[in-house]
Amino acid sequence: MVETADEAPHHAEPARRAHSWGDRVRFVLRGLGQTLITAGVIVLLFVVYEVYVTNYFADRAQAEVKTALRHEWQHDSKDPLLPLPGQAAPSVPDGTGIAYLYIPRLGRDYGYAIVQGTSDADLEKGPGHYAGTALPGQIGNFAIAGHRVGKGEPFLNLDQVQSGDAVIVQTESRWFVYRIEGRPGNIGATDADGVPGREIVDPSDGNVLYPVPDHPGVTPTKARITMTTCHPKFTASQRMVLHGVLAETVRAHGLAMPSSITALYNEVTN
Repeated sequence: MVETADEAPHHAEPARRAHSWGDRVRFVLRGLGQTLITAGVIVLLFVVYEVYVTNYFADRAQAEVKTALRHEWQHDSKDPLLPLPGQAAPSVPDGTGIAYLYIPRLGRDYGYAIVQGTSDADLEKGPGHYAGTALPGQIGNFAIAGHRVGKGEPFLNLDQVQSGDAVIVQTESRWFVYRIEGRPGNIGATDADGVPGREIVDPSDGNVLYPVPDHPGVTPTKARITMTTCHPKFTASQRMVLHGVLAETVRAHGLAMPSSITALYNEVTN
């Protein structure tokens, strides 16, 4: 005899167990864990982008600036940074290379083209010259800014520079050798004008850019260099600032580094 559907025996479904308090806690923790993992991956990707991807594009932009600047120097008969007698220095378009920067303490392969301007777009090409500050070798304060992490990071290891170290700026016609202020073992010591070799300031502190850094209204008598970057690394909460004074000027004969400038690399000791 064949059973019909109505006649087939019914099997009772097992009763569902009510969720306990522990089940709810585990559910929330699993969701939280997945959220944290996702957030961690996003942060990691952001770090990779900021440190590696932006460096890649910045290095390409820096190479283009270097090539353009060298080409200009090789094919132009006059230094664009030197004004004619009785004339103001000609304006240089933002983002254009104006000089080369070398810091022996940071290695023989350390060399960057300095661009005019300090906007985000300018600094993604290399260290940027603050508009309105002195030009290389001039009496006053030749001030430049640079990224410390990512976007080319030209000032990544600026904290390694010591008192008395040479900072070299090359223009088409001259090599300017600045020496970092301070005293041996105390880079924060001030000179006779009250200017330290290194200081940490608030990002809004523009006093470091005055012709005599930190001394508004004082007439400059020396040619100085100031370099600014973020501090500490991976943050922008403060600014690390280094100051130097012009110690030597070497007239250029071609674009090759003179032997007297090359000899400065032999001064560097750990």
